[in-house]
Amino acid sequence: MGPDGAQIGIVSTQDALRQAQELDLDLVEVAPQANPPVARIMDYGKFKYERDIRLKEARKKQVRVEVKEIKFRPKIDPHDYATKKGHVERFLRAGAKVKVTIMFRGREMARTELGRKILDRLVTDLGEAIIVEASPKQDGRNMVMVIAPTKKAMEKPEAKEQRAEPPAAIAEPEPVEAPKPVEAPEPVEAPEPVADPDPAPQEA
Repeated sequence: MGPDGAQIGIVSTQDALRQAQELDLDLVEVAPQANPPVARIMDYGKFKYERDIRLKEARKKQVRVEVKEIKFRPKIDPHDYATKKGHVERFLRAGAKVKVTIMFRGREMARTELGRKILDRLVTDLGEAIIVEASPKQDGRNMVMVIAPTKKAMEKPEAKEQRAEPPAAIAEPEPVEAPKPVEAPEPVEAPEPVADPDPAPQEA
């Protein structure tokens, strides 16, 4: 095959190498199992570079699901159970799957139903936030269950708040003009006293 993908035909290896050298390209065997083997004239360095770019882009698009593990004991107290359940919820919100393990020791192996009750309780408490991918099963001295988050569990609280309808806008009151200050009246000058008229003359 030529560099443009066109069929050249069946030629000897020497002739194919000579044609590749004349074009300053490489001769690359692409189908060694074929009879006769298929080779192509190409720029092998450029081919490798483009292939690496495609692989890198494909890896970026792949969704990596992380699996977290959390361990319980059959006789766990309520406070520890609430704390570990909180860890499970945090892992689920981050998009991770959770492997829940119940560890049995010594005589606890005779009471494996206690571990099953804890797992059932956890599933009930988490409710619609999870999907049980692997039902509880005994694995040696452990009982294991795998749960995965639903889309509802992975929603961030901020996203929920943004989707909520905003409250109706409250109309702002119109500004009221402040009353103008009342000016104090100017002082009125007291009238000057009027002199009495001449007194009437007394009779002699």
